[in-house]
Amino acid sequence: MASAVKLRTDYSASDLRRLAAASKHASQSRRLLSLAAVLDGMDRAEAARIGGMDRQTLRDWVHRFNALGPDGLRDIRSKGHPPRLSKAQLAELAEIVETGPDRRVHGVVRWRRLDLRKVVADRFGVAYHERTIGKILKVIGFSHISARPRHPGQDPEVMEDFKKTSPAP
Repeated sequence: MASAVKLRTDYSASDLRRLAAASKHASQSRRLLSLAAVLDGMDRAEAARIGGMDRQTLRDWVHRFNALGPDGLRDIRSKGHPPRLSKAQLAELAEIVETGPDRRVHGVVRWRRLDLRKVVADRFGVAYHERTIGKILKVIGFSHISARPRHPGQDPEVMEDFKKTSPAP
């Protein structure tokens, strides 16, 4: 039968409980309390149950605690995927959006996300979904603005005559 992994001895059970109470991370507090229970002589399976984990997970946290101390018991957040477009490419995309499409070249009179998706795929070789193009536009400082609809047969003179004006006081 394998022997239990030894905990480092520079922290006492009361030290770990004090650190758990002061921690702003709930997961770190649970792990510290489980380790404090181990230091008090509790069975490792019971100590793991206190922290909401199994014995193997507790063993993994003991290794992290021994190597990194109490700060090693915090969750490590993923940094996510690296962006597929560089900052220079984003700046170039912003310039493309700012100048607007050329009707003869692009075949459109205003940019839509669908059109920009094709431009990004052609120019940079990166395929995005339409929604992602919208998120990228928001990141680089653009917002969704649509023009107020206008009927092509509107007569400005008729509209001016139709307006109601209040008499001046």
